Amino acid sequence: MLNDRLSPADSNDTPSDFVSPDFFLKDPEKGLPEWRVSAGQVSYPDAVAAMEARVEAILKGEARELIWLIEHPPLYTAGVSAKREDLLEPDRFEVFDSARGGQFTYHGPGQRVIYVMLDLNRRSKDIRAFIKALEGWIIGTLWQFNVEGHIRDGRVGVWVERRDKGVTPVPSPGSLEPGKADRPTEPLRGAPAAPEQRYREDKIAAIGIKLRRWVSFHGVSLNVEPDLSHFNGIVPCGISEHGVTSLIDLGLPVNMDEVDYALRQEFIERFGPVDLAE
Repeated sequence: MLNDRLSPADSNDTPSDFVSPDFFLKDPEKGLPEWRVSAGQVSYPDAVAAMEARVEAILKGEARELIWLIEHPPLYTAGVSAKREDLLEPDRFEVFDSARGGQFTYHGPGQRVIYVMLDLNRRSKDIRAFIKALEGWIIGTLWQFNVEGHIRDGRVGVWVERRDKGVTPVPSPGSLEPGKADRPTEPLRGAPAAPEQRYREDKIAAIGIKLRRWVSFHGVSLNVEPDLSHFNGIVPCGISEHGVTSLIDLGLPVNMDEVDYALRQEFIERFGPVDLAE
């Protein structure tokens, strides 16, 4: 399923300015980041405690950077911007407050969670460029499976167009009377005669990062084969008008090992070499 020939730059729909700055280590001789994949499920409190300890050790110069790939048991997390009304089923799974950015999200089996502990003091101290680099990492990984991911203004995460679900009309500016969406008025002069048509979109990956003195933690979750009905207990990232999807839901017969390999290869392209944990 992997495709080494495609890249986001091959897509006419991908902005040309999506290419991220260089986040390679400025001093790789001091140690490459560790790439670790944990077997089984890791509890959320244990993962957070491990991240906190690792970040402190990185800041003290006692540990290397770490890219940690895990799976969680089913749970919901509330980021610093979470709205309690977006927790639709509070008794369905355990709910954990999180120091990461963002709102409510779901983690569970079949979802690859990647915790990213990188020292931007040794790379580039530009948080916006860093987020863009993480988005590019996921989009590049998806391209290896011939899936075209997108970033949308006002919507966090990575999205895919669902042409199989049809189109959603987008009203033209001025074509609807304010506050009365069911009562169209005459379009403004120069406005298109018909609404623009857009394909429906589903979210395939979420991103939520925290920085402590320029060392990152928390990270990215990519839907490989989770139970998508588990997302029904929340309004994912506060966005109710769009759905969620996964690689399996898109009809791709991939497994977690294949996704992990693609993630690692794409990470190396954008952030540099890694050391594989024993």
